[in-house]
Amino acid sequence: MSDIAGTGPTTERLPLGDTLALALISGAVIAYELFVMRVFANSGWSHFGSTIVSIAMLGFGVFSTVLCIWKGAFKERMTAWMNGGVILFGPAMTAANSLAQSVPFNPIFLASDANQKVYLGCYFLLYFIPFLIGAMLLGLFFLMGQRSFGKVYFANMCGSGFGGMVLFAAMYGLLPERLYLAPLALWAAGALLWLAGRGKPRLLPALAVSVLVSLLTGHAFVQINVSPYKGVSYARQFPDAKRVYLSASPFGLLEVYSSSYFHFAPGLSDAATLYLDEMPEQAFLGMYIDGDGPIGIMKKLPDKQKEYIRFLPLSMPYLLKKEPEVLVMQFGGGISTNVALAMGARKVTVAEGSPMVIRAVRDSAFIAEFTGHVLANPLVELVPSDGRIYVGQRREAFDIVDLSLADSTGLSMPGGSPIHEKYTYTKETFLECIRALRDGGILSVTVWNREDPPKSALKLLTTIIKAAGEAGPERTGQSLFIAHTYLSTLTALYKKGGFTAEEFRELGKYCAKMSFEVVWPWEKRDGAAGNLAAVFDAYRSVYFGPRGDAGPESAGFPISVGSPPGETTAAVNTPGDLSAAVVPAADASGGQAEAQDLSAGNLYRLVVDRLIHGDFKTVSDGYVFNTDWLTNDRPYFAGFVKPADIADFADRLESISDEWGYLLLWATLFLSASLGSILLLLPVAFGWKAFFGRRRGKLGIVAYFLCLGIGYIVIEIGMISKVLLCLGNATVSVAVLITGMLLFSGVGSYVSGRFVSRASGTILVVCSSIVGILLLYAVGLDPLLAGVGTYPYWARILACLALLFPPAFLMGFPFALGMATLSELGKEEFFVWAWGINGSFSVVGAALAPLLSVLFGLSSILLVSAVAYLVALVSFRGLRKPDVPAAVR
Repeated sequence: MSDIAGTGPTTERLPLGDTLALALISGAVIAYELFVMRVFANSGWSHFGSTIVSIAMLGFGVFSTVLCIWKGAFKERMTAWMNGGVILFGPAMTAANSLAQSVPFNPIFLASDANQKVYLGCYFLLYFIPFLIGAMLLGLFFLMGQRSFGKVYFANMCGSGFGGMVLFAAMYGLLPERLYLAPLALWAAGALLWLAGRGKPRLLPALAVSVLVSLLTGHAFVQINVSPYKGVSYARQFPDAKRVYLSASPFGLLEVYSSSYFHFAPGLSDAATLYLDEMPEQAFLGMYIDGDGPIGIMKKLPDKQKEYIRFLPLSMPYLLKKEPEVLVMQFGGGISTNVALAMGARKVTVAEGSPMVIRAVRDSAFIAEFTGHVLANPLVELVPSDGRIYVGQRREAFDIVDLSLADSTGLSMPGGSPIHEKYTYTKETFLECIRALRDGGILSVTVWNREDPPKSALKLLTTIIKAAGEAGPERTGQSLFIAHTYLSTLTALYKKGGFTAEEFRELGKYCAKMSFEVVWPWEKRDGAAGNLAAVFDAYRSVYFGPRGDAGPESAGFPISVGSPPGETTAAVNTPGDLSAAVVPAADASGGQAEAQDLSAGNLYRLVVDRLIHGDFKTVSDGYVFNTDWLTNDRPYFAGFVKPADIADFADRLESISDEWGYLLLWATLFLSASLGSILLLLPVAFGWKAFFGRRRGKLGIVAYFLCLGIGYIVIEIGMISKVLLCLGNATVSVAVLITGMLLFSGVGSYVSGRFVSRASGTILVVCSSIVGILLLYAVGLDPLLAGVGTYPYWARILACLALLFPPAFLMGFPFALGMATLSELGKEEFFVWAWGINGSFSVVGAALAPLLSVLFGLSSILLVSAVAYLVALVSFRGLRKPDVPAAVR
């Protein structure tokens, strides 16, 4: 292993052309990273941002290790490696995505099909290749410009930020499958600058061929292969399906289809066909955002068909409120708005945070005509903001606040999204809705509920009851009415001041007529608490068997589906088939006790009874899945599997296929920590005697750059989730936050060059300031974001960037100063190793951040980052230890 110090081309200051080339290639790497996130969002059920960040940072970690071990080989042929890298990078980007999209990976079958694990490995390996090439280019640029590392790092970070801006702008003009053109353009410009300058100008024709191959690959092969299990895939297969609208923006890809096969009236009673003379035909268009849906766009019904509205559970609050003033918390496809108008509302305030949805419904001639120009109705007032933000800033009060069908396919994500923020359903949102009610006003919440056994529905009920208890603990039970239809919808009504007995009877009679099952209120049977414990044990036994047996196969009891208590029909051992199940519960002596009703309705009744009486702990501890209420700090319908049960579920993942994304984060954390440790130790093993054996400050270097790697990426991912509270869209949040973080940190790294001579004092001030800001943000950021949430969208983006600037600017100092200090102390052999440590443990941080969010809340991310920077502050003293002179050695 040869030293990388010296006076050759590896240590001179970068000329302007090379600096611009570095910036453009850095931009190409980030633009490609964001493009892959858009591919994941459109082809599957999530952008998997933390996973993509992990893959990208793994590329940096691996190459830095390789460079540290074989830096002599890279130094001797620096120009050749750079030339080859810049020519191959473009084709690698389009080829990797094309090949990955051709891999038959389907997360639905990850647990049941062993081949899917191989496909998943291929998927990530293919995306790893372009990031590895990009890491090689950036690493060699860093090596060449290490004498002025602050400026080089500034070019890298600002170029990365510029790349994010380019891709964000491209989302307005290009469909997602053509967004690869943005990183290709940045790469081609950077490669041209390099080859025309310090590279080999005679290779320019080869670059031209490379650009042509990249474009042809991107155009000829599928760039986004949408899962056949996504909603839009089903719609495209309908014989008479016709796409009537298409729009792309940072808010997603919005498609609207017409078809006679759309029959998804939310919770429509089966009694409708018995009582109605005429059912509406083709009453809905299907709207899909990034392939998820359908969100029903409801047509204007003729007067003779409006009675149809009364057979939807959304109509329940209007049975009690005549000519109400209504707030619809999310327009979506307009179902709630149409229900309000048809049921006689005198005014309907409609909130909608997606300008893309508003444009589609209001400005598309076909859709506007289909809906009867509902947004132009004089009774309708449109508020271009998320309802959860508007309701906290409103000045008027309402008779009905409707929060229904804010999710097209239910609260859970069928493809196993690792985390998916649901600020619309948090305790804070429900409390704001309650405060927005007039005395006697009603909050109405209807959601799709297609899970058996229930998961997200229990979390939702826990959250609503928790909010109701805080709003009026003495009348919680009197204030709630809850009903559901099996594998269809769940409706919860909250009345400010409480329902009267007559109102309860009227709602009960309506549900009986509609065949809706009433969950609350109910006449509690004797021994209800004991029944709940037995039902919880039975649900848990379905997965794990009684008393810790191997699983449902050895559970020792038949599950009787569709039978009254005491009768037994077909035995069912599969979780998820508990709709009307009755099982005999084991008593303490191992004998058979009375049969238990395991239907979803009975489970809901028993759980709601306990929750209304304030016994949240019994429910949380007893049920097989997590039922904790949602808050703005933990806004997740994810992580249903309790951490203590993860090992037990490891060999029965097929029973929790909707949780594979969350569990994948645990596997990613374990693998990334293991791989990061290996990447950390490999250079030591290969070069201990030559460089590390007699050098001081090794532990300080490890601790310092490890903490920076984890701390920076954890803040980045955590802040993306935080600003989603204000911006309301995951893609926009990712693009804005990554772009802003990189730009501001780049400026910080540039300014840090003035402080290299007094690095110790600067690190003390900077790290202490970062820790202080993060602690303030942990307790005060949410109110600030909520306060700017009603601003125009461009102003919201600027406000988020303004809040991001102080920590991001300061976070540009520590890495640049640390690297510059290594050079100043003559520890150039540690230079690449330190960069590798930083990159390798950024992978760990990318997996750690979402897990911390789900388990402990978003504020915990900021606290963990604060601790990381505090440890980095202490570690810097060890990093700065000068080597012992050779004579002393």
